[in-house]
Amino acid sequence: MTQRLKTGGRLIDRKRPLGIRFDGRWMKAYAGDTLASALLANGQLVMGRSFKYHRPRSVVASGPEEPNALLGIGEGARFTPNIRATEQPVREGLQAHSQNAWPALGFDIGRVNDWGARFLPAGFYYKTFIHPRPLWKHVFEPFIRRAAGLGAAPTEADADRYEHRYAFCDTLIVGGGIAGLTAALGAAQAGGRVMLVERAGHWGGRAPVDGAVIDGRPAADWVKDAVETLEKSGNVTLHLRCEGSGVYDHGYVLLNEALDGDGPRERVWRVRAGQVIAATGAIERPLSFAGNDTPGVILAGALRDYVVNFGVSLGDRTIIVTNNDDAYRTAKVLLEAGLQVPAILDARDAPDSPIIREIKAMGVNVHAGRGIAKVLGRDRVTGVAVCLQAGEGAVLQEIGCDAIAMSGGWSPAVHLYSHCGGKLWWDEARVMFRPDPDRPPTDQDGKGFVTCIGAASGMLTTAEVLTDAAEAFEIDAPDAEAVAEAPIEAVWMMPQGAGPKLRAKMWLDFQNDVKVSDLRLAAQEGFESVEHAKRYTTLGMATDQGKLSNINGLAILADRLDEAIPQVGTTTFRPPYTPVTIGALAGEARGALFQPLRRTPMHDWHDAHGAHWEPVGQWRRPYCYLRKGETPAAAVAREVRATRDGLGLLDASTLGKILVRGPDAGRFLDMLYTNMMSTLKPGRCRYGLMCDENGFLIDDGVVARIDDQTFLCHTTTGGADRIHGWMEDWLQCEWWDWKVHTLNLTEQFAQIAVVGPKARAVLETLGGMDVSAEALPFMAWADGTLGGFDIRAFRISFSGELSYELSVPSTQGLALWEALHAAGAEFGATPYGTEALHVMRAEKGFIMIGDETDGTVIPQDLGLDWAISKKKDDYLGKRGQARSEFQKPDRWKLVGLETLDGSVLEDGAYALAEGTNANGQRNTQGRVTSTYHSPTLGRGIAMGLVERGPQRMGEVIAFTRIGKDPVEARIVSPVFYDPEGEKQNA
Repeated sequence: MTQRLKTGGRLIDRKRPLGIRFDGRWMKAYAGDTLASALLANGQLVMGRSFKYHRPRSVVASGPEEPNALLGIGEGARFTPNIRATEQPVREGLQAHSQNAWPALGFDIGRVNDWGARFLPAGFYYKTFIHPRPLWKHVFEPFIRRAAGLGAAPTEADADRYEHRYAFCDTLIVGGGIAGLTAALGAAQAGGRVMLVERAGHWGGRAPVDGAVIDGRPAADWVKDAVETLEKSGNVTLHLRCEGSGVYDHGYVLLNEALDGDGPRERVWRVRAGQVIAATGAIERPLSFAGNDTPGVILAGALRDYVVNFGVSLGDRTIIVTNNDDAYRTAKVLLEAGLQVPAILDARDAPDSPIIREIKAMGVNVHAGRGIAKVLGRDRVTGVAVCLQAGEGAVLQEIGCDAIAMSGGWSPAVHLYSHCGGKLWWDEARVMFRPDPDRPPTDQDGKGFVTCIGAASGMLTTAEVLTDAAEAFEIDAPDAEAVAEAPIEAVWMMPQGAGPKLRAKMWLDFQNDVKVSDLRLAAQEGFESVEHAKRYTTLGMATDQGKLSNINGLAILADRLDEAIPQVGTTTFRPPYTPVTIGALAGEARGALFQPLRRTPMHDWHDAHGAHWEPVGQWRRPYCYLRKGETPAAAVAREVRATRDGLGLLDASTLGKILVRGPDAGRFLDMLYTNMMSTLKPGRCRYGLMCDENGFLIDDGVVARIDDQTFLCHTTTGGADRIHGWMEDWLQCEWWDWKVHTLNLTEQFAQIAVVGPKARAVLETLGGMDVSAEALPFMAWADGTLGGFDIRAFRISFSGELSYELSVPSTQGLALWEALHAAGAEFGATPYGTEALHVMRAEKGFIMIGDETDGTVIPQDLGLDWAISKKKDDYLGKRGQARSEFQKPDRWKLVGLETLDGSVLEDGAYALAEGTNANGQRNTQGRVTSTYHSPTLGRGIAMGLVERGPQRMGEVIAFTRIGKDPVEARIVSPVFYDPEGEKQNA
């Protein structure tokens, strides 16, 4: 029976008892316990059920590699599923719940799957759920969805808080064992900023547990002194319970820190590091023998952890089965704790080393060349059946025991090294994949920026670990005695000649119930690629991501294919190292902050004057301004007429404003826009189009040249952040050596459009700079003052009227807006919203991104060939637009549309064509992209894409209407108002 020992437990405080509950049962724990150690101390061996067969499972590990003991923690708004009991610190009142079991953990109906396991082999779902096909929707799919997953999803909004932080350092060391501490001491001496993080709640890693001696002192004492030295260093920061989740390009690392207290629950660190040192240790491998998933079978190193760190044992008598010397340290720990080790089953024929001789001298029987034929006991270990490792599983004897400690060797934890492309090599002598120092992850200069040290690089003894870590920083290594060990022997299946019956009970992936027989079946059915076999069997696809199962699975697959392990290859490690709470990834971006509402400086003024709001990206813009008793349609008509006849004012602050500066700025913009920007003169503006690599139009706007090296690019409201990100993507990933930088200034400046025949008059009333047509012609800009405001005035128009767009710092936006209204009162100044803006632009035939474009439209479809330079060798999208599909004469192209009866076409209506398609639907020959009632013209107008549209002027075609007969419309020019542009050029 599992129990708390009367002595031991270096990490717990027996003077601080705590009370916790598991499935409603009260249990006693101590400060410093993990949930796993507390449950074991209270005799709770079974902690979960496996995914497919619902077999009872207990802890098999003591850290992040644990696949079995996943529990739901907390209740209500603070409930989190799938938390590893091995990593959950206990606290007073902690509530834990078992998962994947119904009606109870001890009696689970799902166990019937285990009785029918022979009918549920790997890939059975691919074969079973195909026929009869009508059953898929109503039987198979609902069944699969109900069975999927382990823990229950929370039903209430998360009440915890999370936060993000940014950090920069010269050296980031991930792992606070003796390797990481040694490296931190070396990095601190070398100067620079050092950050040391450790995922556990204590420093030193396995060294104190394994009884290591460093500089003539117990490892725990050395660790304590090292930490104190680092804490006193002014250039080192230390973080416990902080995991290195992922390493990305250019020294970018994500860390996930668990926090205590009343503040945030977790903190995600976004770190930029000059170099990353991975001192992440190694993971012990299990052995594959029949019944190796029975509660009471545990990794030898994990059992040492529970005894030494928490004073917890799994039973009085423990059988140890191994293929290496490390497991003998577990025997020593158990014996010193007063527990029995009836036998050690060593798969090697004649192992001999100092530690083996020491254990034999302590009275333990070491059986060489032996293995486990099967585990005795159903829901917990009661004994083992011993066999020859070289045989087929014939039982030589049975030995009674309460627990089995297994060790199949160690695998370096190379996940962080592999995240960004680090390659591995197979060490035949040590039976492990190790980081290849000749093929590390590299930055853009070809320099390696991730280095593995200590056990993470394959160094397993204390002396090797310290020497390897010290060499990384060229310091003297702490002194540790070199220990001679007998060579490990590769053991992938126990016994090596096991037949089908035994192989069907040898577990590789404990959580997903993948067995040795499943991997062999996958190979037999043609899934010879390791990635294919992984997906067919689900090996390594559980929440532990193959930390225990992958190497054993690769070896089984290699043996079945009669190939060497390196030739089979490895699966891909991807971030995060362990699952990260979704709340932690979101940070403060939740509720009202999920997508912060952007407001212009004039927002409150708009609200006070009847603004009818509409969402535009993350902004709220006035759709129109409602007067008492007025409908939105009437308000829009009034605003259009007031602007066309006199003076309209528009808050255009939301339009994107991106500064592009540097010696290569012109060259850069020539690649981004379809037309030439490098020839633009300072003081002038030019309309430009942006396309993606496929040639499709993604944004448009006016570019102003400020000086020889500086441009200001205006974008659509919804495109500001997207286009800035697009620019940075090309600069950082493709043209990183170009001398140019970008800056999104959208929220730094307020911009007001002063529009209409009286626009110049109101600016002259304010007084200041010369805004005459001669001083400031159309498509020019100038700096100056108006009414005492320092202003940048642009002569650009999206309405077809005389227009000025005035830009001022955001802090002055409201004051200028009010000043314009005061000065414009005599001219009938009227604020207008986005709908009036759209009506007026449609009257002029100006396109709107998102209306006339839908991700499949190229500029040529919109009659914008004039905005595509014939002089440039290249621009983004040029090659895409050269594809034959875009040269077809029957493409839908932009035209204007007028209904014969003056009505308004429906938005998105299709133009009908003769005949029907294969589905019996009417053929179409175009669609409406923008449609409005024009107060200026007194009738409906529309723009649309019609097959060969510009060649069919005057032709009448029919358009669909919802619930009504089609309506006829004539194809006309898309420019309905002031086709010569006399008003905007005035």
